[in-house]
Amino acid sequence: MEPAGLTPSSGLSLKLLLVGDSGVGKSSLLRRFMDGAFDPRLTPTVGVDIKMKKMVVEGRAVQLAIWDTAGQERFRAVTPSYYRGAQGVVLVYDVTRKDTFTGVGGWLNELEMYTSSSSTVKMLVGNKTDKPDREVERKEGLQLARKHSLLFIETSAKTQDGVQHAFEELVIKILQTPDLWDKGPAKKGVQLMESSAQQHKGLCGASCALI
Repeated sequence: MEPAGLTPSSGLSLKLLLVGDSGVGKSSLLRRFMDGAFDPRLTPTVGVDIKMKKMVVEGRAVQLAIWDTAGQERFRAVTPSYYRGAQGVVLVYDVTRKDTFTGVGGWLNELEMYTSSSSTVKMLVGNKTDKPDREVERKEGLQLARKHSLLFIETSAKTQDGVQHAFEELVIKILQTPDLWDKGPAKKGVQLMESSAQQHKGLCGASCALI
């Protein structure tokens, strides 16, 4: 069920989805982005939590509906409907847990199955860079992102590093892909047409150059 309150007068409305294994910091990233706070004691998300945020990106007003999903296996059966209509998807892993990086492959498979447009913008995020016990090097994340044409950035919800930039980069790329949103009100919610192969090239963007 789509959240209420999104109207044309409030600017362009975009749906973003956060996915990834349990405990990688999806909710912490979202909370840091929403209100600048960090709580190390956040409990795991049950089902889905939807947050609304207005922002201006490159002079354009956008209203984001950000869906924070549960990473636990027992909730996975209900996730297909969450992908529907999402213009952007953030795949999060924990740089200190190799298993969560390996698990990205499963989430990519779900994206292929359930996203309603092949031009949906996808971003790979390596979170928890503030921790010393890193198990996944930055170059590994970058290689995976390039292999699957994903935007890529590393973040720390705790220190705030990269969080704002990650969401801005994602929205900018969506705005550069009119096929995702420039359909007119009558066509909202219908399956979007396949994009050209050109839109899959160079998705790494400026964020790949970040350290």
